[in-house]
Amino acid sequence: MKVKAWILVAVCVAACAVAPFIGPGFSPESADFVFWQLRVPRTLMAMLVGGTLSLVGAVYQSLFANPLAAPSTVGTTAGATLGALVAIILGARLASGWLPLITAAAFLGALGVSLVVAAIAAGRRVRMNDVVLAGIACSMAASAIATGLQFTADSAELMAAMRWSLGHLPQVGYSGVRLLFPFAAVTVVGLLALTRALEVFIAGEEHAESQGVPVRRVRTVAIGLGALGVAACVAWCGPIAFVELIVPHLVRRTLGVSRRVLLPGSVVVGAAFLALCDASARVILPGRELPVGVVTAALGAPLLVSLLARARS
Repeated sequence: MKVKAWILVAVCVAACAVAPFIGPGFSPESADFVFWQLRVPRTLMAMLVGGTLSLVGAVYQSLFANPLAAPSTVGTTAGATLGALVAIILGARLASGWLPLITAAAFLGALGVSLVVAAIAAGRRVRMNDVVLAGIACSMAASAIATGLQFTADSAELMAAMRWSLGHLPQVGYSGVRLLFPFAAVTVVGLLALTRALEVFIAGEEHAESQGVPVRRVRTVAIGLGALGVAACVAWCGPIAFVELIVPHLVRRTLGVSRRVLLPGSVVVGAAFLALCDASARVILPGRELPVGVVTAALGAPLLVSLLARARS
């Protein structure tokens, strides 16, 4: 197991190191600027987003004992989409001082919906399936409002909303990486600190309580930290599909179900996965760049179906 884990880490580190070199060529005069000021910070942004989303997905799947539990199924993604769309319709633009208004609105929307779900999860006698169903209900309500708002938008606003909703990594340079890093770091460190408690969840909540684990407190803290990290990532990059669902499944099949390897493994593999997906988005269509969410969806959907089919066989 240790040898396999170290091989996986080495492969992921190599993938992250190679990612900035993938893409169309550029002139010698602009080589240093394109590489160091555009591709390197964008790869770092992809690593932060991929690692954070994948870890939150692994934690949610462990917490809810449901392989399909993810931020997108508990309302966070839909809340962020609604917040960003409201900002776009109201005429907010990306540059407003140091804080992008669309990003701030998406953050508030994602955090608001997640806090509702976290409050439900903190209630007494609440089952995990109830929390997932509450998240789905919040997602449907947010999506319905967002769809209604689109009828009030003009063509330019609709195009901006559509591009954001496809999921893409913006050219924000090192300043964007610095703004996202504190949210990602707090989320990753906080969730990894819950590894021991989540390990006991494998045998069920009753067993966890018998082992002295404060189940309701762990559940609420995990959902709150997950909401913080996902809201920040989605606010910057839009809803990038399937990362939080696929990566934990891949790590689980490679390294096993122990949370001691699943959670840190999801961070490392998620970072490399999204960095490579973003690099691929630069070369799939000559002269054009696909939103990275299109690439992750194209890879993630068939891979998820394959993993579920193998699990049933």
